[in-house]
Amino acid sequence: MQSADTRLEGDFDYIIVGAGTAGCVLANRLSEDPARRILLLEAGGSDNYHWVHIPIGYLYCIGNPRTDWMMKTAADPGLNGRSLVYPRGKLLGGCSSVNGMIYMRGQAADYDHWRQLGNAGWGWDDVLPYFLKSEDHHAGKTTLHGAGGEWKVARQRLSWEILEAVQKGAAEFGILPREDFNDGNNEGSGFFEVNQKGGVRWNTAKGFLKPAMKRPNLRVLTKAETESLIIENGEVRGVSFRHGGERKTAYAQAEVLLAAGSINTPRLLEYSGVGNPEILSGLGIDVVHASPGVGENLQDHLQLRTIYKVRGARTLNTLANSLTGKAGMAIQYALTRSGPLSMAPSQFGMFTKSDPSLATPNLEYHVQPLSTDKLGDPLHPFPAITVSVCNLRPESIGSSHITSRDIARQPEIRLNYLSAKRDKQVAVEALKQARHIMTAKALARYEPEELLPGPAVASDDDLVRAAGNIGTTIFHPVGTCKMGQDDRSVVDGDLKVRGLGRVRIVDASIMPKIVSGNTASPVIMIAEKAADTIRKEAASR
Repeated sequence: MQSADTRLEGDFDYIIVGAGTAGCVLANRLSEDPARRILLLEAGGSDNYHWVHIPIGYLYCIGNPRTDWMMKTAADPGLNGRSLVYPRGKLLGGCSSVNGMIYMRGQAADYDHWRQLGNAGWGWDDVLPYFLKSEDHHAGKTTLHGAGGEWKVARQRLSWEILEAVQKGAAEFGILPREDFNDGNNEGSGFFEVNQKGGVRWNTAKGFLKPAMKRPNLRVLTKAETESLIIENGEVRGVSFRHGGERKTAYAQAEVLLAAGSINTPRLLEYSGVGNPEILSGLGIDVVHASPGVGENLQDHLQLRTIYKVRGARTLNTLANSLTGKAGMAIQYALTRSGPLSMAPSQFGMFTKSDPSLATPNLEYHVQPLSTDKLGDPLHPFPAITVSVCNLRPESIGSSHITSRDIARQPEIRLNYLSAKRDKQVAVEALKQARHIMTAKALARYEPEELLPGPAVASDDDLVRAAGNIGTTIFHPVGTCKMGQDDRSVVDGDLKVRGLGRVRIVDASIMPKIVSGNTASPVIMIAEKAADTIRKEAASR
């Protein structure tokens, strides 16, 4: 890692806060111009940790202070009073270093809806070129996929007979196999493509940041936690951050770019006096710029984890609970970079509708050849599969706000899951549909037996309560600094903070509505588009 004292002393053109999924992309693209001086600040450390790179290692990165911010949500009435562990990557690559590695863009209709909300230039046809720009797809270049880019997209390097049976069973109910989840319409079933190379995790630190760090105009500081923005006369001039036990400042001649994510970006704004005046004044923080939408509009996908015991099937449960199974998996990965240690958390997926009258799928299934009481707990000692299903377009909206002037205290994350009536209806429909799929003839020989929520949970009211008991985050928080035109919009279509000069937000927090799928690759697209806009504006000055 570059020394704090040997490179690029003085002011910078751009300061990027957060070397996560978006920040690494920004650092690469903006430093392509040798005339621009870039400072990238990351609160966490290096991604040089073996569990980051071994795909199954996400289990050892979540809940690990070396790689995770160690956040928790507030007790949630919709989850029957439960609080959830809320992992956020704290290292180079951010969440791309600890996530599920699933390559997913969402649906064309998602981005067309963003445009319909008043965000010109953000429709599907507008954003597709930015997905293509960074993509390196295993099948090569086509009209819908890119080749030679920094973002590796690979097929998974293992197979499970039980998951193939689930796919055949789903087809009995009209959920047909789909070759490509990323052509704008993801309806159907298939095995997820993953961000890996040769059976090893591929994060944005590897793809975008490491090559750029060879450039003399980019300086990267790890373990540098930004504490506040320096705001003068309605413009952001720089940042104050803590590094090496000292408080330091850095100044940007052009702009400060916030890429700290949907929880930490609004947190930083609020500590800097940018946000809802009532919240800030209540904490004794001077209001520098009123922006009532900061920290609002929090959306996340709630997944309902149903579990089925099976017979006569090879699952990870049986392999991981025997010494010979563990040894075999380790040897297979060491020799071939394949097998269970190369697997993403979810291997097989389905996109379908809870209501046939809907125009596009509103449910995503993640089906796994394993089961556990909760993520990180030991696997069950019997063969089983998990059939998780989530509502892709929740109407329940939460918030994330600081509650203290103490920078070390995490914000209060209120997800308000299942607070919307429609979300409760979709949860009931989703649980019933999952049960229906598991009665397929193709699965009969495995004798699936419902363990969670359990066959005794029958009425709609019981199913809503069960959803609150078994529901958990799928780690997709977005929207807390949304892009738009209304008075709760924090940024405009160029991602500039409304009413505040020389600062943009470039991360998942700008999404006005959550996308219909996993969020990592959409964030890369956002960063690609932002970098292109920034460079064009700089060239025109």
